[in-house]
Amino acid sequence: MSTPTLSRRTLLAGAASLPLVTILRRPANAAEFEYKLATGQDPTHPVNLRAQEALNRIREASGGRLDIKLFPANQLGSDTDLLSQVRNGSVEFFNLSTSILATFIPAASLPNTGFAFKDYDAVWAAMDGGLGNYIREQIAKTPIQTVSKAWDNGFRHITSSTREIRTPEDLKGFKIRVPPAPMLTSLFKALEAGAAPLNFNELYSALQTKIFEGQENPLAITATTRLYEVQKSCSLTGHVWDGYWILGNKRAFQRLPEDLRALVTRELDRSADDQRADIVRLSASLRQELTAKGITFIEVNRDPFRDALGRTTFYKDWRAKFGDAAWGHLEAVSGKLA
Repeated sequence: MSTPTLSRRTLLAGAASLPLVTILRRPANAAEFEYKLATGQDPTHPVNLRAQEALNRIREASGGRLDIKLFPANQLGSDTDLLSQVRNGSVEFFNLSTSILATFIPAASLPNTGFAFKDYDAVWAAMDGGLGNYIREQIAKTPIQTVSKAWDNGFRHITSSTREIRTPEDLKGFKIRVPPAPMLTSLFKALEAGAAPLNFNELYSALQTKIFEGQENPLAITATTRLYEVQKSCSLTGHVWDGYWILGNKRAFQRLPEDLRALVTRELDRSADDQRADIVRLSASLRQELTAKGITFIEVNRDPFRDALGRTTFYKDWRAKFGDAAWGHLEAVSGKLA
């Protein structure tokens, strides 16, 4: 995740190598295009670290023509607010989880289907293949579009401040916060949990005041937003894989010359690959760090959870909503679900 530290001499040498005509013609703050990229993640999250690297490369490679400023941690509004802003163009780019994008584009939640992917090989086969292409096409029918390959939010796990979740029966009546995402709400309601949606920027206080007993998120989110301070255990359910799409307002993106559009996609794709690797490494190291912070980790057998879900109408209901063609893209990788 770290980048090489540049010495003062290296920096000065780099500055000296800039053509004088470039410095004279284009002052540092005179970009031809000044855009914003908003995210909901903490500044220390790999999404923001790698996105900032991409934005730096874009600014440098474009000779300062395109300057995209990063606004992390919901500085410009909640996730649902920002989705409206990127749709109307007041924010040009926005990094949003697939689960929340589904409130606007239902097909975005296809990869969030409960217990669909057993590992990352299955995830990337789907997201870099037919399933990802299908979702991109659905997004492109709206005022927004994807501008890079999918990024990784990780497999989601359940944390709790009260009971330890070891079996599907432990979820019955468990007050759990879910994102404003229909797929996740229906998954936990099918398993008879007391699931309710809440925007992420309100989650910490809701756990602190015991409005909710627990929540579910990838380990990187649990760690970078200090949710371990208000939770006691983490059950490694891996019940859903969640990703991120970097979305662009279609008019704003098309306003860029073709060479700058290609540059944006190339550099964001490069950072997506780096960020995917970060999350895999983090998931291993964060388990140790969170244990040191007082979190008890619980290994669970995922099969009883998937079996319990299969005995409900969950898979059949979602297949009916998505349609057979969309569901076929999912089952091409996940195997038979419904």
